[in-house]
Amino acid sequence: MSLVYLKRKISPRVVNGHPWIFNNEVEKTEGNPAPGAIVEVFTHDKKFVGKGYYNSQSQIQVRLLTRDKRAEINEAWFLARIQECWKYRQQLGYTENCRLVFGEADSLPQLIIDKFNDYFVIQTLALGIDVWKPALVKALETVFSPKGIYERNDVPVRELEGLPQHKGFLSAPFDTKIMINENGFRFHVDIENGQKTGYFLDQQDNRRAIQHIVKGADVLGAFTYTGTFEIHAACYGAKSVLGLDISANAVEQARRNAALNGVQDICHFEAANAFDVLKQWGKEGRLYDVVMLDPPAFTKSRETIQKAITGYKEINLRGIKLIKPGGFLVTSSCTNLVNPDLFLQIIEMAAKDARRKIRQVTFQKQASDHPIIWGMENTEYLKFLIVQVQ
Repeated sequence: MSLVYLKRKISPRVVNGHPWIFNNEVEKTEGNPAPGAIVEVFTHDKKFVGKGYYNSQSQIQVRLLTRDKRAEINEAWFLARIQECWKYRQQLGYTENCRLVFGEADSLPQLIIDKFNDYFVIQTLALGIDVWKPALVKALETVFSPKGIYERNDVPVRELEGLPQHKGFLSAPFDTKIMINENGFRFHVDIENGQKTGYFLDQQDNRRAIQHIVKGADVLGAFTYTGTFEIHAACYGAKSVLGLDISANAVEQARRNAALNGVQDICHFEAANAFDVLKQWGKEGRLYDVVMLDPPAFTKSRETIQKAITGYKEINLRGIKLIKPGGFLVTSSCTNLVNPDLFLQIIEMAAKDARRKIRQVTFQKQASDHPIIWGMENTEYLKFLIVQVQ
């Protein structure tokens, strides 16, 4: 097995738990590891750190899998990891739909596996984990006997690892338009063509948080995607619900989801640019009891972080202006580069510009099946906030 030695100044960060080793942090490599090969990592003074997969073409040259020198990375090791991930989700009560594997947070860097009842969606976002895809499929088959496994590797980040984008079946073909239950309601999920892995499981706990504030309310939702927040609002007793999304396909699926839950007379959806529509409705003086904003990530790089801050402030400013005194703003950010403190500052700035007073009702993060590891920023990404607007 090839050996990788860290530079002196880098060693403490990795020794203290971080699994990423960047190419400029490596002092030397002994041997000639092939891309994707397992290597052993040592500090500058030859103390064992861990074992991980290697890719000289990637900016992150090594991603650690284990700190156990005795561990052998093989099919049995991956089976044990999948079993451990499943045990953890079961302990938290996520037995039907969940993020079964959340990358670095589960010591399986760049691996995402979402469980939709008896169906599984896999993303292998780095070469080192991609080569173990057959072992991962075998592990899922052993632990779950699934009805189907689908690969959603149609993501640009794979190209940074020298990998092509593609998607397809990792099991016998099946109907990729499935149905799931969440919080007692039903939703269509298109795991082949939907965003990410087909459905945003990270908000499943947060959607319950709107239960009391939407009763009897006129609700507006923007960036609705397939209508999950809006349909929850309708099912929780809202008087009227309007959801906006720029994608006509998403709006059509949202309408199908509303009909599936019997709230099509309460819950309506329109294809529209939320930035433009909210600005215009603010000028017209429209008002709602509850405004819900769940926009996509506005940036994925630090170079454009200011653009993201401006975008979040602007959309929340427009949302706040549409809320009746005593109403509620429900807002989210999935940009991990916008940390929780910064996100709260953005909402505060938006409220001040709108000349409205706010008070916090609840501030939450992603669902607990997406665990957060302290010191790993990429595992803490979702911010979910409810404030009352006075």
